[in-house]
Amino acid sequence: MQPGGGSAARSQVLRLPGRHGYAVEFSPYLAGRVACATSQHYGIAGCGTLAVLEQNETGIGLLRSFDWSDGLFDVTWSENNEHVLVTSSGDGSLQIWDTAKPTGPLQVYKEHTQEAYSVHWSQTRGEQLVVSGSWDQTAKLWDPAVGKSLCTFKGHEGVIYSTIWSPHIPGCFASASGDQTLRVWDVKTPGVKVVIPAHQAEILSCDWCKYDENLLVTGAVDCSLKGWDLRNVRHPVFNLFGHTYAVRRVKFSPFHSTLLASCSYDFTVRFWDFSKPNPLLEIVEHHTEFTCGLDLSLHNRGQVADCAWDETVKIYSPLCLTVPV
Repeated sequence: MQPGGGSAARSQVLRLPGRHGYAVEFSPYLAGRVACATSQHYGIAGCGTLAVLEQNETGIGLLRSFDWSDGLFDVTWSENNEHVLVTSSGDGSLQIWDTAKPTGPLQVYKEHTQEAYSVHWSQTRGEQLVVSGSWDQTAKLWDPAVGKSLCTFKGHEGVIYSTIWSPHIPGCFASASGDQTLRVWDVKTPGVKVVIPAHQAEILSCDWCKYDENLLVTGAVDCSLKGWDLRNVRHPVFNLFGHTYAVRRVKFSPFHSTLLASCSYDFTVRFWDFSKPNPLLEIVEHHTEFTCGLDLSLHNRGQVADCAWDETVKIYSPLCLTVPV
């Protein structure tokens, strides 16, 4: 398949006036339910809103929204309660929300001293842990049933932009930073497990392959994506080039072992298969501002959600995910 630009097929759009999108995530429980973390004034000033969206016969509807006094930069769904979400905010706090309750938040954790830019709920069975990453250069471990952090991870020498749990290894997470490194941590030990000088630029995003416990991907300000095998981190196992501005977020497919997606400040979302000689599968350009949030549905193998600073959330099916890869 040759990559092409333009709008994706079967796109549904919801506009959130006055709110600029930072992160989207599909519910792990309910197909077509999506959470979006947004901020006023591009996240520079003002408040934030958590928007919970639902697909229906006519498009996307706003199921519920919650306001916070500062911008919201990331969102993650609980893995043990279909109504619960956690957001991270510009004031350094995390908020726990319950969509079954009209007001909120249920709890607020305020320990980070600068913007809390990333939050993720553990993906492995038997754990109910949350990890957050902050511009204060620390990552923190949380149990939502406990009112304070369990542990603080120090070592990065720059802003932490992304924290992501391994879907394979209990208690293991990765972090990406402005210090140009990707780091892997084990919650059972205090120090960093692996340090990878992954780019010669700030790293804004990382993700873990759903099919290979040793494979991660990073996206950076140098416009590239790189794959890393934890068994040999001296050289990347793949390099993906094509974005013309910083890569803001990268996600592996939950259905294809070699397929991933990335969004960028160049307004595009790109789909890649790193096993192919020509890895770029498709370019979707349907936003008019920085595209910051991106997720692939766990329920529908062809469905993608993204959000941008143009005040829209879009759910769509790119051609490359609706035909055999």
